[in-house]
Amino acid sequence: MSDIDWEQQRAFLAVIEEGSLSGAARRLGLAQPTVRRRIEDLETALATPLFTRSPGGLIATERGEALREHARAMEMASNAFIRSASAAPDAIAGTVRVSASDMIATEVLPAIFAKLAAQHPALTIELSPTNRNEDVLRREADVAVRMVPPAQDALVARHIGAVALGLHAHPAYLAGRSVPGNYADLAAHRVIGPDSDGPVLQAIRALGFPVRHAEFGFRSDSDLAQYAAIRAGIGIGVCQVPLGVRDGLVRLLPDLFALDLETWVVCHEDLRNLARVRAVFDALVAGLGAYIA
Repeated sequence: MSDIDWEQQRAFLAVIEEGSLSGAARRLGLAQPTVRRRIEDLETALATPLFTRSPGGLIATERGEALREHARAMEMASNAFIRSASAAPDAIAGTVRVSASDMIATEVLPAIFAKLAAQHPALTIELSPTNRNEDVLRREADVAVRMVPPAQDALVARHIGAVALGLHAHPAYLAGRSVPGNYADLAAHRVIGPDSDGPVLQAIRALGFPVRHAEFGFRSDSDLAQYAAIRAGIGIGVCQVPLGVRDGLVRLLPDLFALDLETWVVCHEDLRNLARVRAVFDALVAGLGAYIA
């Protein structure tokens, strides 16, 4: 056991998440034989196999699966250590990791970060676009933009307000077509929606829009793909109202269809006094507030 080191565990985590030695090697920037040797050395030290081979790649054994989260926690701690050491506590410099949903991270935050970068050129932003709420308590992210209220007491949270969602279409799609005046009129249009019959579709139906999964003329569970389809003029879909205004889309049935995404900016209370984290937190609060207004 004393022969186990972090590089072996790092290789193990990369293999279990990528599913192959080649994928892990690309992720780590190492040669494939180096990754294989580290896995073999780790299995020797633990006296147990961690992977079995299959036609689709490497599959973790039961023991390997049991170790996955421990290795993931170590990776998060290592990354947080590196970020913490990237600058002095009172300097607006170094690295801050920000987590946000795919849409917010891709379509909204870059403009906020552009202004922040101009003000603080020594600051590095590490952006994680994900619809999964990354764990701020475990330092998976330093600052997060969330659409659900934080439940943990150890988090500092600022409620920004609600991002409005509505039905939109590109003017090119509506050209030559009748503008719908009610839900029934949408039957004559191509509607863009999710690929799975899940919570999003349930929320849409709760507004009185009796759409079925099979009726969508374009389906994707990716919010980014749906928005790209709306902008391309494929059909009518749901998007954030401020984005629709920005990109010249036409909002439809505003009196019938409106959803609100309550929005918070959160960070760990232990980080709020770090100058770089405070600068990012304040920039997100101000930028998102202006976006929602």
